[in-house]
Amino acid sequence: MPHRKNIYLFYKQTPEMEQHVQPLQTFLKENGFHIVTDLEQAHIIASIGGDNAFLQATRKTGFRDDCLYIGISTEGLGFYTDFTTKEAEHMLHAVNNEQVEVRRYPIIEVSIDEEPPFYCLNECSIRSNVIKTFVIDVLIDDFPFETFRGDGMIVSTPTGSTAYNKSVRGAVVDPLLPSMQVSEIASLNNNEYRTLGTSFLLSSQRTLTLKVVQDGNDHPIIGVDNEALSIRHAEKVDIKISERQIKVLKLKHNSFWQKVQRKFL
Repeated sequence: MPHRKNIYLFYKQTPEMEQHVQPLQTFLKENGFHIVTDLEQAHIIASIGGDNAFLQATRKTGFRDDCLYIGISTEGLGFYTDFTTKEAEHMLHAVNNEQVEVRRYPIIEVSIDEEPPFYCLNECSIRSNVIKTFVIDVLIDDFPFETFRGDGMIVSTPTGSTAYNKSVRGAVVDPLLPSMQVSEIASLNNNEYRTLGTSFLLSSQRTLTLKVVQDGNDHPIIGVDNEALSIRHAEKVDIKISERQIKVLKLKHNSFWQKVQRKFL
């Protein structure tokens, strides 16, 4: 990284946020970094804010695999943010003294009705947009696995397993396992509809297909990370682990499981 010092700062441009960013910009310039406004010139993309800001940064910059992402929080540390704006000197010290490492995070590729794919770092969710359950045929590698009726489904990455997925009692998954987790939202199980009734993991070699049964409730809300897609109609959603990954600068001694313990125990 010594010769790759073009850094692009991604943040919500509000007066309050500028108070955090301006001192950081000054510090970075004083230490040989070049603040760029053209994303194409960036070697490093730094999100300023929390985990939501990091998710937005990866999405808005196109999940670039030729850049290094770094999450810088304005408050406490999160799952994607290992540094804070108040501790810029600590961040530089860690970089200069090899206390950091580059971790590669898998992302999910989502294709709706054969259209160009979307990508997400945490999860893809599909939910009814009306007060009515809807029906989804679930296929694994084109094998008809189950028919789901309920409020929706969540497909998460390991790093996203601690977010929306955990709130519906999905498992927390080690990021070293290249996989995606499928979790139900309020499934209806009776003599007519029967689902597995628990979350399950699929390897990175699998493709999950969700076919929305066309019964008048076929305009679901499809969320990718913390954004809803403006899709007017959906029949088939194909989801798989992408061959692309993002590279994230992290502290060596701040592992995923240390963060899980800090956040939940």
